[in-house]
Amino acid sequence: MTGTAPVTFTADDYRARMERAARQAAEAGLAGLLVAPGPDLVWLTGYAPTAVTERLTLLVLAAGRDPVLVVPTLEAPDAERAAGATALTLRDWTDGKDPYALTAGLLDAGGRFGISDNTWALHLLGLQSALPGTSYAALTDALPMLRAVKDAAELELLAAAGAAADAAFEEIRTVPFAGRRESDVAADLAARLRRFGHSQVDFTIVASGPNGANPHHEAGDRVIERGDMVVLDFGGLKDGYGSDTSRTVHVGEPTDEERRVHEIVREAQEAGFRAVRPGAACQDVDRAARAVIARAGYAEHFIHRTGHGIGVTTHEPPYMIEGEEQSLVPGMCFSVEPGIYLPGRFGVRIEDIVTVTEDGGRRLNNTAREMVIVD
Repeated sequence: MTGTAPVTFTADDYRARMERAARQAAEAGLAGLLVAPGPDLVWLTGYAPTAVTERLTLLVLAAGRDPVLVVPTLEAPDAERAAGATALTLRDWTDGKDPYALTAGLLDAGGRFGISDNTWALHLLGLQSALPGTSYAALTDALPMLRAVKDAAELELLAAAGAAADAAFEEIRTVPFAGRRESDVAADLAARLRRFGHSQVDFTIVASGPNGANPHHEAGDRVIERGDMVVLDFGGLKDGYGSDTSRTVHVGEPTDEERRVHEIVREAQEAGFRAVRPGAACQDVDRAARAVIARAGYAEHFIHRTGHGIGVTTHEPPYMIEGEEQSLVPGMCFSVEPGIYLPGRFGVRIEDIVTVTEDGGRRLNNTAREMVIVD
């Protein structure tokens, strides 16, 4: 695919994100945020260490204080080159020194901190030992909506990732399926995602025949046969932002039952999409899609939530599930992906990424949702 150069973020963008995160932490009653290498650190600073090791790297954010990134001295040159480096202060430490004592000097000794979900236990225990009076909450629990509302530049990157995934599907539907292993088709799909700009392929589910009844089936050695329904679910990262889409194709002509089940899922996906609007609750999207499947008599065969958020990772808050009362806000992005799974027989799933607009929703995936026949 060709097009304009991808959006890049500046130090001012990262400064604004760190200020917003610190402010939200204070509003949630936290003394600050502690962010280890991973998606939160990338989103807040633009810094992704080339390797995550036992050496402590930690961003410290607190309202009214300058952000500080604690890094090993040998990794400081890379951190200084990060896009957001000029918006923070680097504090480096050398081997043989105590990084937890260094970090403790930046923290309220009796404070409660939000800490990124993927922080190593080694580091959390080190902080607790240095500051026994502190307590911690997982960032996803403390600030679940921190990255949920995307700005215009992020939406542009997500739309481009979705378009790339769509282009991959338009090509994969033309390749032979019958007589080939699931893993062969999955490899074709991964190659096309990369060709259309993905730097990272997170998953390429190719679930044929009875394997389609397992929503997270890993493509294997099963040979795809004529008459199989095949669930395709694939995505990854393009220019740092995620794609995730699912389509269910059929090898040769389907039976009347297969057409009917596919159409029920298509209608459920449409109902979920039409429930997207500002002010609606996340659970409303799940309810709308699930009601269509329940009315058709397949309620017990829809065995997962209707959707999940997407951004710098392919799975993140918010979640479209019963009991999630978080209101939808313009800029949120998430999947709408109902499915029906008939054990031992076949499955159907249809998935688009959707963003909330000022008056409804907009799909970021636009390939055909009707059943596609493949060879």
